[in-house]
Amino acid sequence: MPYVKLGRENSGDIEMHYEDHGSGTPVVLSHGYPLNGHAWEKQVPTLLDAGYRVITYDRRGWGGSSQPAVGYDYDTFAADLNALVEALDIHDAVLVGHSMGSGDVAHYLGRYGSARVSKAVLVSPIPPYFVSAPDDPDGVPQSLFEGFKTSAITDRPSWLKGFLDNFYNIDVYAGSLVTDEAFQASLTIALEGSPIAAVECIQTWATDFRSDVASFNVPILVIQGDQDRVLPIQFTGNRLKSLTKDLTFVVIEGGPHAISWTHSDQVNKALLDFLN
Repeated sequence: MPYVKLGRENSGDIEMHYEDHGSGTPVVLSHGYPLNGHAWEKQVPTLLDAGYRVITYDRRGWGGSSQPAVGYDYDTFAADLNALVEALDIHDAVLVGHSMGSGDVAHYLGRYGSARVSKAVLVSPIPPYFVSAPDDPDGVPQSLFEGFKTSAITDRPSWLKGFLDNFYNIDVYAGSLVTDEAFQASLTIALEGSPIAAVECIQTWATDFRSDVASFNVPILVIQGDQDRVLPIQFTGNRLKSLTKDLTFVVIEGGPHAISWTHSDQVNKALLDFLN
């Protein structure tokens, strides 16, 4: 298993696991909470078949990466992505992020620029800014995230199960677009993640990405379901349209947060159309 070293915590290295397959233009895929790089399993074969080099990685705290007690903020997540890009000496990359991963992509572009990036894709995006503030009264209250953290601290397994229920809109798609086996596989991955990460990642959902979005200077594709319960489209994708110029917006009717799984054919078509 290949790793990139990100730093150290006391006596141990902090390492990030990644997978690197194929050749051609590199496409780097950043997954969402609370999963790992395998969340892209319905996109990876399609991209490989289309002639792309496909790189997935596990965010710190999840999957095969280290589970440190520190570094759960977007400055660190962007630095981790940059460490991967530099270690593999990637150029002309397409950065693709789902949910929390869309924040990785946005903050990477805001902090490190587009010298190594040709395009970017935000799937079920968390930018631009999800929280109500004096200069942005249309967001959700900060207290919502505090309640989430309390739930995650009190009973992490129950919190993660409930989160995944909304991730997949399980009351609508159970037994059709989401089998019990697929749901249980996601729950297993979530439960094997760091208990610290499960809690600390929640606070990052209140990150303000507006300055990052304002700095975008590459073509952007946004793909989002109109039934996204985790990051509702009226707070996220719809608002991105007015904040950056070179943006293509694809709305998937009936799509939940987990459109890369439930509506993979539509996501893959939009992705390939944009890449080509």
